[in-house]
Order: sequence, then structure tokens, then C-alpha cells
Amino acid sequence: MAAKAAALAAAALAAVLLVGGCARSGSGRAEWEAGALRLSIDGTGRIVRMADARTGRDYRARAVPSPLLSVQVAGVLLPPRSFAWRPADSTATLGYAGGVTARLKVTSKRTHLALELVAVEPHDTVQLVVWGPYATTIGDTIGETVGVVRDAVFAIGLQALNPKTLGGLPWRDNDVPPQLDVFESGNYRDLSEANKRAVLYRVEAAKPDSFGSTLQAYARDRSRGRVIANWDHDRYTAPRFDDGGVVGSRIALFGSPTGALLETLGAIEVAEGLPHPMLDGQWAKTTRSASAAYLILDFGERDCDEAVAWTKRAGLRYLYHPEPFRTWGHFALRPERFPGGRAGLRACVEKAGRTGVMVGVHTLSNFITTNDAYVTPVPDRRLAEVGGSVLREGVDARETEIPVAAPEFFAQDRNNTLRTVRVGDELIQYGAVSDREPWRLVGCRRGAFGTRASRHQAGDTIAVLADHGYKVFLADAALGREVATNVAELFNEVGLRQISFDGIEGNQATGMGNYGEVLFTSAWYEHLAPDIRRHYIADASRTSHFFWHVYTRMNWGEPWYAGFRESQTEYRLKNQPYFRRNLLPGMLGWFKMTKQTTPEDMEWMLARSAAFAAGYAFVTSYEALRGNGFTDRIVAAIGTWERA
Repeated sequence: MAAKAAALAAAALAAVLLVGGCARSGSGRAEWEAGALRLSIDGTGRIVRMADARTGRDYRARAVPSPLLSVQVAGVLLPPRSFAWRPADSTATLGYAGGVTARLKVTSKRTHLALELVAVEPHDTVQLVVWGPYATTIGDTIGETVGVVRDAVFAIGLQALNPKTLGGLPWRDNDVPPQLDVFESGNYRDLSEANKRAVLYRVEAAKPDSFGSTLQAYARDRSRGRVIANWDHDRYTAPRFDDGGVVGSRIALFGSPTGALLETLGAIEVAEGLPHPMLDGQWAKTTRSASAAYLILDFGERDCDEAVAWTKRAGLRYLYHPEPFRTWGHFALRPERFPGGRAGLRACVEKAGRTGVMVGVHTLSNFITTNDAYVTPVPDRRLAEVGGSVLREGVDARETEIPVAAPEFFAQDRNNTLRTVRVGDELIQYGAVSDREPWRLVGCRRGAFGTRASRHQAGDTIAVLADHGYKVFLADAALGREVATNVAELFNEVGLRQISFDGIEGNQATGMGNYGEVLFTSAWYEHLAPDIRRHYIADASRTSHFFWHVYTRMNWGEPWYAGFRESQTEYRLKNQPYFRRNLLPGMLGWFKMTKQTTPEDMEWMLARSAAFAAGYAFVTSYEALRGNGFTDRIVAAIGTWERA
């Protein structure tokens, strides 16, 4: 049955590819055909047809405008007023109020239509651009993250073709998309209960609506710093970031037979040079081993043979270390577990590999521990900052009250666990901000985290560092990418094959939301050695539109709160339809075996794993394995179900 379905999908995709790409123009309009999509634009720059090229059926929601590209100027989003197509160089020019123009390069390819913004004029006035929203009548299945909507016959999708093009709309200044239930006006109230439940995490590249659905993406000009609400602070500095601005933003629009949808997405990845990770010789999104179960066990050089043996007994292929690092940032290994350092970990990986077992490690992405070299003894200037002020007067190395010119960034208590400021190369922890002028940080501890207490001058910059409740600091965009390459270098050096980007949301401390997350994961992927890139598993407890291309799967469900049947069970089950509509392998999350776990608990979990075709993480310890009287039965059950 599976082979027949795959053959049918391949045949459907081949039929799409035979269509090829073409473009036609007439009075006041242009029409392109690429793959199975026929797209028509009128003289005002609005989509007037979004059709299945094979049948001619139009899926555009006629009552809702679908601007090809809108621009924001002075805080106002402007739809296009005019459209002109130049077949000679495949460019389209859109005109807007106030004399603003945008020029697009439009390329018809075998599977999709590629649209790139190549110029805007005046170049320094456009704050952001929005692709869409493109309104469709399709409401059956909304892949909010992957950016695809589909019914039983046809699918229409939008793909961001570079990291700075974000799936979604600029609903928030911090570029973190909202959940559907935060919307309180407009057509969102008219959604069916099924559609209200259709968005579990974030509204992004696709969104349900009363008429069907919309597809959308945007890019922001980040050439100027901004102060925004972010990271649970009312005032947060989003610094300037040089990525070329809105010019270069690029998307793909495509149509596909529903049966060939996943294959079409894979073909677009290859054609556009997007991440296209492999696993067992196949694209990771199509291989069954993408949902492989795995063993999570704290092992070291002295007992890695035993850990590998338990993995083999359970019939699993992946052994995953939950906490191998003494520091995060430079990722120094725990010396009590790996006294030989990376050479010791590499020896464990090689031992496991000789038995057919692959090894992975857990990280907290851009979380940086206070004992890492990015913090102590000299703090890196790229640690993320909430914002700051200047010293109102000079201080010596012993002063415990620090005078500041303005209090706003220092007086924010939410998500300010470490209460740490940086002045020069010194970190200072403070207790509070004075309640009146002259403003002072009071109750200060000088030379915090092994830095050196020093004299500072009036006018010196003082800034609050962004942190997290895990008592860690975070990275700005540049440092985040360096941390990501540190992880990749570890993978390349020792041959690791699995990772979970836990805490990926820490990259929102860049002030760039999902863009910060994508920059981090893309830097990791781009720095991987070719042989690692050809076979790895990467997951996370959340995802975003472009990240879909980098990672293998999403995997969330925590085991810390109750037994097998109670800990986050509702989320685990809600995840499964989310995975299906976003074309992701099924995963159930982490389950922890203790000394009290019963075979019935394990059978309960394994039955759901089989029913949803979903893998899981089996978390345990040597103490639990040795102390549980049912260990042999539990491990045997895992092997039996895995073989099945």
C-alpha cells in the first residue's frame, strides 16, 4: 500500500513538472503558469486568479483583496495602485501612494513561481514589505507553519526562500507571531470551532479565515535600531542589523496535487538551494526513520558500552545524552563524565557506531551559562542587551550604588532573573532601582561572575543584560551565530548525529523574533560537515516557517510532572494533528522510566506510538534500569513494538 501511494505521488509530481513555466501578459494584467499553479495579476497589482492549471478551477477568495506586495511607509501599510509587467527582463513594477515603487523579479520554474524584491524607491522610506495576504477558498487543512493549505484535490503554498523573509504578518514589532486566540476582531470571530483549534502554536505563513485561508510573508528593514516590547519587557532594544533591508526578500508560490505535495516541497528546496537534510539516504521529511524512537541516558567514557548495550536491547538506533556540558556557549564537556574531553566523547561515538548506534546530545541553543568564557572573566560585548543608559557620575571599584541617567530599562522586573548590568568589562548585579531622582542602582554586587570590579567614568555606557529563568545569559544575533557554529564544530569533530534545539526561543532576545531563531539554526546547518549533513536528526519543542526546512521533526511532551499517562498528555495528543497538517513526522515527546514504571505504562505509551505512527524519547537512568523489577519486560516491549 505504501509503495503504491508513493508511486501515485511520484506520478502526480511528474505531471506537474511537465507543465513547465510560462508567462503571458495582456492589457493591464499578467499571468504566469508554473507547475500546477496559474496566477493572474490585474493592473492594480492584485491577484485576480489563483487556479489549478490542470482543471482551471480558481481558488482565490473573490471578496477579499490579495495584493501581490504591500509596503509600509511612516507606519502605514500601502497596497499597490498600479502594476506593469516587462516580459523582456521578467520584472514587474508596482506603484504606491506617495510615489513609492517596488520592482520584482518573477521567475516561472517547473514547480513554482519565484518572486524577489530587487528594488524599492525611495529606498530609505520603506519600513517593511508584506507578500499578501493571499486569500484562498481552501479551508480543509491549514498548515500554518509550513505555509500550505489544501483540500482533498489541490494544495496552494507559500515558501520564504531566505531567512529574512518571515512567514506570517508583522502583527507584533518583536516578530514573534501570535496564537490565533489572541485576535479579537474581524473575521477571526467567525471561524468555526474546528478552525479555532487548528492553530496550536503560532499563526504564520498560513492562517484559517472565515472564507477559507490566507498565505502571507514579510520582511522588515532593520537598518535602524528600535525600542519595542520583547522578551517580557515593555522596553527592549532591537539593535540595527545589516542584512540588506527589504530588498532581496524572496518567496515561492506554488500549486500542487495534494498527493504530490510533499514531493513538490522537496523539489522546491533543491531548486532554490534551501536546506534539504538527508536521513538514511532519503530526504528527511519522507523517510520513516525521521520519527525514530531513541534512548536518553546520562553516560560517560567509563560506561558508554553499557549505554550502547541498553540501546541495542531496546531495539533502538539512537542514544542521546541529556546533559553532557559543563558550560553552554563554548560547550565544554563535564569532566567527571568525559575526562578525555572531546576525544573521550568521540571514542564513545565511535564505539556506538561500530554497533549501528548513533549518538546525539542536548543543548539549550543560545543560552549561555555564567561560568562560560563568553561571560567570565571578561564578558563578551555580544551578550544580548535589554537596553541601557549612561553613568551620571563616575564610580570607584567599591561603590555599591551606581548612578544612572535614566531608569527605564533597569526598573523592569519581569524576566530579569540575574539582574545584571555591564559597564566596560565588569558585570554588576543590582538589587533594585531607586524610586526617585537622582536615579541609582542600589544593593550592587561588584565584579559579578568572576569579572573584575573597576573604576568607571561619568558618561560610560551601562546596559542590562538579557537573561532567562534558568539563570543564564543570552546572545545577540552575531554571538548566536557563533554559538551555533560552536555546536556544529562539536558535531563535526566527534561525529554526533542528533540534536534537540531546546530553548530555541532564547534567540528572540536578539529583538528579531523568529528571524533570530532562523539565523541560529541556519548557521548550525551551514557549518556542518557534508557527511553529518547527509545524516542527522534535529528537532525542537517548537518551530517556525523557515526552520521547517532545517529540522527533521518537532518533539514536545515533558515527563517531569507525573507518570506516563498524565504528564502533558493533552499536548502530546494535540501535537499529532498539528504534525500531520504541517507535513511533519509524528513524535510523542519524552517519557521517563523510573523504578516505579510498570509494563502496563509502557504498553499504554507504545500503543499510542503505533496508532499515531509517532516516535518518542525513552528517558531513564542506570539506577532506574537496575532498580525496576520489570526492566526486562519493559525493554523487551520496546524492541517488539519498534520491530512492528
